Amino acid sequence: MRRVRAAVAVLALAGATLGTAATTAGAAPAEGPRATATCPTGWGSGAKGGATMGADHLENVRTGQHECYDRIVFDVPGGGDQIGYHVQYVDRFYADPTGEYIPVAGGAILDIRIGAWSYDLEAGAPTYPGQVGKTLPGVNVSGYNTFRDTRFGGTFEGQTQVGLGVRARLPFRVTQLDGRIVVDVAHSWTS
Repeated sequence: MRRVRAAVAVLALAGATLGTAATTAGAAPAEGPRATATCPTGWGSGAKGGATMGADHLENVRTGQHECYDRIVFDVPGGGDQIGYHVQYVDRFYADPTGEYIPVAGGAILDIRIGAWSYDLEAGAPTYPGQVGKTLPGVNVSGYNTFRDTRFGGTFEGQTQVGLGVRARLPFRVTQLDGRIVVDVAHSWTS
């Protein structure tokens, strides 16, 4: 009987994990009361990243909500799984390289740098229509549990910078997928 219970528990856990992995930006939260959600823990709030130089182009930024976290996705078609990124909390958000201070609403600010241009130098045209100091085009985070504000920092030397205002300094994770970088910020420190 214990083996049957253990097998059922393992299958239930696997199903919950697959359900979480299948959720994408823009998807509606899972059905049922929030108390039944098993939220991941252990992400931490320290800086995360790797090389930030990029050769491909940012084409879209989108957000979504989940039972446990809010998500922002940076689409870099053609970037494969080698898109550089660096994400960290900062006290104030400054555009690189000008040093221009850009106010970002929220209790804490994530400085997100994606290894991709938002401007095609050869074509002489933007690939992403962000304007320095302005909110991200087409991104509305009103009503989100964790996200409060977004600001475009610009593109310089192969990286695009975004300021993300969040409710408080909360744990986050960064996932690198084929053609995109995903940043999830937890709703709380505990599940």
